[in-house]
Amino acid sequence: MWNEFARLWREYRGFALFVVLMIVFRSAVADWNTVPTGSMKPTIIEGDRIFVNKLAYDLRIPLTYISIHKFGDPGRGDIVVFDSKAAETRLVKRVIGLPGDVVEMRNNLLTINGIGARYSNVEYTADAIFAIESYGGMTHRIELAPAGVSRFSSFGPVKVPEDHYLVLGDNRDNSADSRVRGFIPRGEIVGDARTVVLSIDYDRYYLPRMDRFLRNL
Repeated sequence: MWNEFARLWREYRGFALFVVLMIVFRSAVADWNTVPTGSMKPTIIEGDRIFVNKLAYDLRIPLTYISIHKFGDPGRGDIVVFDSKAAETRLVKRVIGLPGDVVEMRNNLLTINGIGARYSNVEYTADAIFAIESYGGMTHRIELAPAGVSRFSSFGPVKVPEDHYLVLGDNRDNSADSRVRGFIPRGEIVGDARTVVLSIDYDRYYLPRMDRFLRNL
């Protein structure tokens, strides 16, 4: 039996080593995630595959959430990937509130620490309202429901607890984010996303969207 095992090891050790290294790499260094919903539209759309940098904030022991070195903390405006215990799934959202911030939203207008976000380039279509939301160094495009108001449109003011973050989807009226799941613990955040690797159009026979390949977020 031992001789048979030794023979198999000699024959397949290269493949086994490759599999182990791939698991370690995807667990602790980098991965990609499929985005199945439109909660981050218009920044990320259904069918996008996003590159996840797992070394953005921490060096972790592979296959665990144990951080052995912290490179930094998420910043306002970062798109983070986190394993939500509240949602029991992996989610992708944008960091809006940092620990200690007081955040409020009234009719989809954000106020952080008493200072209102700025809104520009407002565009009305039959299906949605689009605008550029800016606060400090954070600038990104958001999407709202055509009516402009939903049950998600107002909340707070709330204070973000220590070691937690308030996250929102860019598709403000169609995102189960901190308004539904609560504040996100720092330990649940596994990395950030800054690039679309590739994109598949579910409505066009899974054809690739070439214009979204390697697109910066």
